[in-house]
Amino acid sequence: MKNIALLLLAFATTSYAQTDSIAKAFTVSGYLETYYAYDFGQPENNTRPAFAYSFNRHNEVNLNLGFVKLGYARNNVRANLALMTGTYSNANLAAEPGVLKNIFEANAGVKISKNKNVWVDAGVFASHIGFETAIGKDCWNLTRSILADNSPYYESGVKISYTTDDGKWFLSGLVLNGWQRIQRPDGNSTPAFGHQVTWKPTDKIVLNSSSFVGSDAPDTLRKMRYFHNFYGIFQLDPKWAVTAGFDLGAQQKSKGSELYDAWYSPVLIVRYNASSRIAIAARGEYYSDENQVIITTNSANGFKTYGFSANLDYQISDNAIWRIEARGFSSRDAIFFSGSTPSAQNYFLTTSLAISL
Repeated sequence: MKNIALLLLAFATTSYAQTDSIAKAFTVSGYLETYYAYDFGQPENNTRPAFAYSFNRHNEVNLNLGFVKLGYARNNVRANLALMTGTYSNANLAAEPGVLKNIFEANAGVKISKNKNVWVDAGVFASHIGFETAIGKDCWNLTRSILADNSPYYESGVKISYTTDDGKWFLSGLVLNGWQRIQRPDGNSTPAFGHQVTWKPTDKIVLNSSSFVGSDAPDTLRKMRYFHNFYGIFQLDPKWAVTAGFDLGAQQKSKGSELYDAWYSPVLIVRYNASSRIAIAARGEYYSDENQVIITTNSANGFKTYGFSANLDYQISDNAIWRIEARGFSSRDAIFFSGSTPSAQNYFLTTSLAISL
């Protein structure tokens, strides 16, 4: 009987240890970002200009993004599932059917090398393009740059990635369903491709190159799109930092054409950490899409717009941040409205409260 009791105790101890180990492999987190924006153009439908996909509701307290995320990481396997709601998902996932509009992240990955950090991940994940994400607290400015709002925030497909042992290089190759797509458009059978290379020569410098090649139209209208994003992040000293980015894209004018419509956008952001709780950031940007590949204006010169913004952040606690931002756009054509009157300028104020759970 004593031996049996010892065996049962050993079995119970082992089972508890295994269960505890599996339980520790799971993490639960969340994010909630509420905001209020006032557009001095006073749009009648309370929606900000069509090229703004984040914080896009005027004169109302609203939720930009809220999600709950379940993560799993154990040995050589990892997975993430995050479900979201908010005006961000309404605007950015408008083309997705049904419940796909509420997927922020849904992916699984396996480590395929025993000795090196090489992973294959498949599903829906954050875009490999750009230095800004949908999660506001991770960005220097309250609202997103024009180039961020008009390039993919998310993507679906499969990717292989490699991080060097010293963490200085990250390389990734991707096969995607399209340009910010979970479900491929009807009639489109063309896979899209992308790459990402990130180099961190020191802990104060990040340099990144990302690309997209593919078509976002049905095969009968196939127009190949070629896009590249480059950015650098530089921590000049403990208080001052700079981010510089540049987008360049080209798309065929028609199927099989050797002529292309191009667009480009430079952006520069300067950030100053006044204290451990207070930060100030200023942004200047320009977006040129004369042939309206990405942003449609139906105006003579297309979308040629300068943007300027300044924001103040206050870190309330480790997981809560309050922000306020003033921002303005100036366009070559009168593509905005002041009430019902066309205008070449647009100005607005935004404030937000973001909490990480």
